Amino acid sequence: MSSIGSVGTAVRSSETPERSALLQWMIFTGICIFAAVLLIHYGLIRLMLSADRTYISSFIIVLYVITCGHCFWRTRAIAREAEFATRCRAVLAGPDGPKALDGEAGLLPGGLVGDHIRSLVIKARAQGRGHLDQTLLLRSLADRLRGSNAFGAFVSDTLMKLGLLGTIIGFIIMLAPIAGLDAADKVAMKSSMGLMSDGMAVAMYTTLAGLIGSILVRIQYYMLDAATQRVFSDAVTLTETRVTPVLERTSERAHDG
Repeated sequence: MSSIGSVGTAVRSSETPERSALLQWMIFTGICIFAAVLLIHYGLIRLMLSADRTYISSFIIVLYVITCGHCFWRTRAIAREAEFATRCRAVLAGPDGPKALDGEAGLLPGGLVGDHIRSLVIKARAQGRGHLDQTLLLRSLADRLRGSNAFGAFVSDTLMKLGLLGTIIGFIIMLAPIAGLDAADKVAMKSSMGLMSDGMAVAMYTTLAGLIGSILVRIQYYMLDAATQRVFSDAVTLTETRVTPVLERTSERAHDG
């Protein structure tokens, strides 16, 4: 039993943050692709595209696919930053940690967290003795980590508004024939009912596509923001526990000496 428990602990410890972020995105995207395949198999996607004469639903689908690609690119970037942060922690916790903070080249890995630590070293040398405040540098690190994550919120809002735009256009198409409708003309009545049905289809399908696309984009970027926040929190913990105390002690010793 103890050997099984140790194996389980090793497996859990090997699940790094960068792998979990990519894994979450891949699982979510896989479920979405499976759902899309089912909709295509039963002809619902074809029905929606053929009924939407405004092509708003098609544009929503294309925009959603492009946004998924952007989210994957940002998730990979955050995964790399998480890996670099893990390497920084390993270097600073090892025997070469003091050498890395002395500015020796090649010890700290690349990435935004490594750049932040190097900026702290430069600031400590320029500042000299005293408390090392990294508030402004942490703000810069947070902005650089977030990068273009705000694109997800923009697209989610855009998809929602495109769906509402399709609703308005659909109702305009549906109500337009009523103005010149002659109740005694059965042919015109039948034609008007067909146009009203087409307008209602446009309104309903575009609204549905916009709502679903907006929700799915919001979920993806929520997971991305959570992964970004984890990397930032790890960077704060790492610098506050292993970097700034060492740099402040080094500055004190240099000033006293």
